[in-house]
Amino acid sequence: MTGTKKLEGRLALVTGSGTGLGREIALEFARQGADVVLHYARSVKGAQSAVADIQAMGRRATALQADLSQVENCLDLVERAVGFLGGIDVLMNNAGITIAGPFLEMKPEDFNLVYHVNVRGQFFCAQRAVKHMAAQGRGGVVINMSSIHGCAGFVDHSVYDGSKGAIIAMTRQLAVELAPLGIRVNGIAPGWIVVESHYKQIRNFDPDGIGQRMVPWRRLGKPIEVAKACVYLASDDSEYMVGHILVLDGGVMAKVSLPLETLDSEWADISVD
Repeated sequence: MTGTKKLEGRLALVTGSGTGLGREIALEFARQGADVVLHYARSVKGAQSAVADIQAMGRRATALQADLSQVENCLDLVERAVGFLGGIDVLMNNAGITIAGPFLEMKPEDFNLVYHVNVRGQFFCAQRAVKHMAAQGRGGVVINMSSIHGCAGFVDHSVYDGSKGAIIAMTRQLAVELAPLGIRVNGIAPGWIVVESHYKQIRNFDPDGIGQRMVPWRRLGKPIEVAKACVYLASDDSEYMVGHILVLDGGVMAKVSLPLETLDSEWADISVD
């Protein structure tokens, strides 16, 4: 039934939606009744195929290219999206990049690129989208994609982890500032979610083995699980959720990283009366 769709009639922009999580989020928004603008930097084929899938659902969709490391491109992307949709109700700030390497080897240009896309891109896309949401007078939703990398450190990820932590702080601040306008801001921090790029970038990638060894829930996550969580954040179901970071990681952040053999050897003689 059409009336049961959680995002019926909403107008959404999803950045970084040519591949991976963003693409699945855009598709799920459409499945739940939204018209969607997909943004991509390089993944034109993935974005265009998603547009075709969304149009086949009877929803409006288009794909727009932009380099979000440049502020003017962030502002222009939102303007073009609003022009196509006729307004904007949901901004899904998903676009981001990763550059990994030892802290002492990180270059200024690496730092700048990651922060320009991951943090500055989200900030200025949100700034322009919020201006339209406020003018429309019906409120709106901004969802910022962070990561569990923003909640805890990981070797060789000093720049990336810092950017994701900045997103968490920015999300909470914007939530407080924009709530009086009827605009809700929340974030999502996924753990390890299996996407196609892992098979290209990680030699002998074994998602089942990694999940069994490292995740309390004993598997890695799926893009659709992140997408459904984003639908929740975008919908009226989460209407009282403001400034929250939704962690979706199968229990990784809840787990102490000490190996069991360490516990056995160091605590073997400890007893409690």
